[in-house]
This record gives sequence, C-alpha cells and structure tokens, in this order.
Amino acid sequence: MGVNSNRVEHFDNHHATLRIQTQTPSLEIHAVQLPPQRTTLHKLRQRVSEIFFPDDPLYRFKNQTSFKKFILALQYLFPIFQWAPNYNLTLLRSDIISGLTIASLAIPQGISYAKLANLPPIIGLYSSFVPPLIYSLLGSSRHLGVGPVSIASLVMGSMLSEKVSFTQDPTLYLGLAFTATFFAGVFQASLGILRLGFVIDFLSKATLVGFTGGAAIIVSLQQLKGLLGIVHFTSKMQIVPVMISVFNQRHEWSWQTILLGFSFLAFLMTTRHISLRKPKLFWVSAAAPLTSVILSTILVFLLRNKTHQISIIGHLPKGVNPPSSNMLYFNGPYLALAIKTGIITGILSLTEGIAVGRTFASLKNYQVDGNKEMMAIGLMNIAGSCSSCYVTTGSFSRSAVNYNAGAQTTVSNIIMAAAVLVTLLFLMPLFYYTPNVVLAAIIITAVIGLIDYQSAYKLWKVDKLDFLACLCSFFGVLFISVPLGLGIAVIISVIKILLHVTRPNTLVLGNIPGTQIFHSINQYKEASRVPSFLILAVESPIYFANSTYLQERILRWVREEEEHIKANDGASLKCMILDMTAVTAIDTSGLETLCELRKMLEKRSLQLVLANPVGNVAEKLHKSKILDSFGSKGVYLSVGEAVADISSIWKAQP
Repeated sequence: MGVNSNRVEHFDNHHATLRIQTQTPSLEIHAVQLPPQRTTLHKLRQRVSEIFFPDDPLYRFKNQTSFKKFILALQYLFPIFQWAPNYNLTLLRSDIISGLTIASLAIPQGISYAKLANLPPIIGLYSSFVPPLIYSLLGSSRHLGVGPVSIASLVMGSMLSEKVSFTQDPTLYLGLAFTATFFAGVFQASLGILRLGFVIDFLSKATLVGFTGGAAIIVSLQQLKGLLGIVHFTSKMQIVPVMISVFNQRHEWSWQTILLGFSFLAFLMTTRHISLRKPKLFWVSAAAPLTSVILSTILVFLLRNKTHQISIIGHLPKGVNPPSSNMLYFNGPYLALAIKTGIITGILSLTEGIAVGRTFASLKNYQVDGNKEMMAIGLMNIAGSCSSCYVTTGSFSRSAVNYNAGAQTTVSNIIMAAAVLVTLLFLMPLFYYTPNVVLAAIIITAVIGLIDYQSAYKLWKVDKLDFLACLCSFFGVLFISVPLGLGIAVIISVIKILLHVTRPNTLVLGNIPGTQIFHSINQYKEASRVPSFLILAVESPIYFANSTYLQERILRWVREEEEHIKANDGASLKCMILDMTAVTAIDTSGLETLCELRKMLEKRSLQLVLANPVGNVAEKLHKSKILDSFGSKGVYLSVGEAVADISSIWKAQP
C-alpha cells in the first residue's frame, strides 16, 4: 500500500487541540485532541465535586425562586415533606398493617438483641421506640424497618465485656453502651454531612459475607447458654472457649430448658422455612417470634411451680424511655473503649442499613440517598443515646417483613413505635414469666440466615482473592475475636486494592480478521498478532506506585515477543504500540516511565507509539513536552489507525 503522506502537526491554544493529520487517497488519520483549557481552580472545583458530590444534590435548586428553594431544602433535609402532602387513607391503611406486623417482630427481637449486647431487655424495647420516630422524619427509605440488629449487638457486647463486666458493674457498662451509641451516631452523621460515605466501601461484599457468617455462628453458639440452661458461662466470644464452656458445664444442663428451647427453636425454624419457600406467607415467620413469646410465657406461668430450673426475664419497668444523657462518659479511662466500640458498631450498622435500604428501593424503583441515610441513622443514634437506646439501624428481617406487608412510607415505623409505646406503658408485666430460652431460640433463628454459603460459593467460583478475604474474615471472627476479625477483613480488602493498583493487568492485543478491532489474543482466539508489531494494553492509571512494575513488565513482553518471533521465524519486531484507552490518569512518575521506556526501546531499534490517550492523560503528555521526543509519528487516535499508518509508511520506504 504505497502512500505519499504529508503530515502537519501543531498545537492550537484557542481550541486546545493537538492536531495530527495525514491526507492519503484511502486513509485519514484523525486528530488526537486535548480537552478544553481550564484554570487550575476550575479543575480543582470539578474534581472536588466529582469526589464529594457525584449525585449533584444541588441540581434541583437551579433556576428556582427563593420560596421554592426553601421548600426544596426542607424536603431534602426532611424527606417526610416530599410525600406527606399526597398522603391518603389508602396509604395509611397499608402502613398500619405493615407497622403492626413489624411490631410483632420488633418487640421480641428488641428484648432478645438487648440480651445479646449484655444489656437489660428493656433497653431493646426503648431502642425500638425513639429511633424509628427519628428515622421516619429524616430517612429516605420507605421500607426500612429500624431497630436493634444482631451484628451490632454482638460487636458491642463482645467489645465492652472484654474490659467491663456487665454483671459486676452494670451501671458503668450501660453508660459505656450509651456513650458508644453516641459516638457511633456522631461518626455516622459526620460521614453523611462531609459526604465521606466511600469510607464504608472498604467493607467489601466478600469481607461482609465472611464476617457476618462467622458472627452468626458465634452468636448461635453463645445462645447455647440459654438453650441448655447453663448458669455459669464464659464471656469470651471465640469458638474454642465457648465450646469448652458448654461441655465443662454439663452438670448445669436443664432437661426442662432443653425441651422447651429446642421445641420453640424447631417451631421458629419451621415457620422460617415456610416463609422462604412461599414468600406470600411472610407473615408466618413474622408472627412466629411473638407467638413463641406468648405461648412460652403462658406455659411457664401455668407450670411455674414445676419449672424452677427455667430462667425467666423477670421484672421489666413500665414507662417510656428515661433520659440517659447524664450517663454518657466523655472522660475517664474507658473513653477510648467507648469511641472504638462506637466507630466499629457505627460502620457495621451503617453498612447494613444502607445496603438494606438500597435493596428494597431497587425493588420499587426509587433511589435512596446514601449521604442522607448516614445523617438520618447518625442523628437517630445520637438522639437514642440520650434516651436510653443503644445502636440501631435498618434491620434486614424487619425491612423484609415491612416490604412484604405492603408498607408504602415511613409511617409504618411510626405505627411500630406506637405499638412499642403501648407495650412499654401497659404490657410490661406480661413479660415477667417469659423464659430466656425462647429469646435464645429467637436469636438463633434470626442470625442463622446471615450464614450466606451461596454467596461464599459464588465468590469461590468468580474471584478467588475475594473468597480468601471472605475466609480470613470468617475464621478471624471464629478463632480470634469479632473486632480483630473485622480488622483482618478490612486489611485484606485494602491489600486487594493495593494489588490492583501496584500490579495492574497488561494484555497483548491482536487484530480481529476483517475489522479494525484489536482485542486480547488470550480472550479472542481468532485475534492474530500483527507482523512486526507488539500491541500492548494497560488496564489502569499509571502512577508512581506501579510505574516501575509496568516498565519491567512491558520490557518482559518485548523479550517474550522477540523469542516468539524467533521460534516461529516471523517478521522482526519493529514497533510497540501502547494502547492507553484504559489509562484513566497518569502522574509525573508515569510520564517519566514513558520517556525511559521510549529510550530503552530505541536502543533496541524499536519504535514506541501511544494510542488513544484519554483527556487528562493527553493534556499531561502535551504539557510535559514528552510528545516532542516521540516525534511526529508517536501518538494516534486508535490502534487500528496506528497500525495502518505505520505499515503504509514502511511499505513506501525503498
């Protein structure tokens, strides 16, 4: 293909364009353009906006009157004002049904989860009253059922009990629980206000699967104390001490407790299985915990003279939440413990709450604002810490029941809170004979669903590194401790990110016959190498952290290509094309690496060509004057144009 090419190259400041044009009878090489010129301040503003405001929350305020802006601001801060004007009796009827349904689940769960956190049972009911009311005003999810959750309860109980005994010093323990809740709320609200929600993204799906699975097993084993009627039980949260304690205390096992506990556990598991098999019968598993509490309480009351070995809840005080702001600890030796517990439980509860909210929002085709959810959950925990509540968030089980019961708005949370209020004011004496063993059965049934073996198997099939993170998190929780297991999970997630950044993927590209398309020769078997060319693609930004690795890896590709050519008697290698389509950014170290790489290849009589540098990469290449050293044939818009143009030039040479 003989071509008489006439190339013109210049940089137009007004249009910010690096023009490379070649006129041929059959081939046009397109210009590689730079993005429009912008000031440093403009670039900084845009970058900050992309980092912290990807959803552009202020777009709705554009071109609006002052009054309209006020209304929009009110609706943004208090989502209840968005749907309240259109609320009607039909929606209210649906919300009343769903609210009463989740109340039947929230009352026994609240009592059970409070015991899981080593707190008085009444605290669980308090935590099912105030936080849902706060969330109904501030939350953006219509289906989130708010209250205590198993994982946050477990973590709080395990972390605080390592330093403070809840039996020997219950007042201090309770105060630290409220203080941890306060700091959890401050941390959560701060993330939302500062729009730093990406912090919780370090808890990947893989690590959460392992963490929750391990925590669920620990929680279940801890409930053997209640199921077997053991009085003296270990406070440790590792699997080995728990199992040793179970078998060392065989003399404390109570056949009455075992019979009652496993009977109701079988009942609860059966109802759960029915609801899973037939989702329309969701109410069966939703009503089962309250039904178990009522039936077991009646049974123990009727047989109270013959069931002395069965532990009961005992007296629960009547009345609404007492203030607890005077119990918060802001100094002293345990302040660091409260802050650490608050931050960890805050991250876990925030992750669960937002994930649950988004799950059900996607089913109904509406959006949940992550930053608003952080503020809502944070503020309700701050308010809760001052009204005798511990850490609360969106519960998956409650939200699932709320959704299936037909909830339309957050009024369902208000109805649930009203039902809890009636319970607090008038029904507390009825729980006196409720056996603790039933609460243990309720907890086991609730957490058993957190063991997601199907997701773990999928991780194994799809991504072995994710599966490793899952396993490390799982065994870390089981054999070391809950907080350290979570820490291991986060560290592995960070290591995975660093591996992707510092050891990016590089590919050898080949041409799909009959097209100008170039793809990986490993992925597409029909893709063939182009004689005399080595075409490589880098699938990451080129930074200081990976520039040296990329230089070494590219030189190795060159060596391997030369060996392949020699073994197959192919045409000698003359040019290496670096496809930069996936190189989204480059820093000064990356620019220096390209210069050094060009020089090294030049010494081996090889030409280095860059293909399709994207906007800011092309801009930095131009400003650094690196393209001057590459010459007039150093950069092209696409790999196909580079191959065609360079090949035509070679053919035109005598």
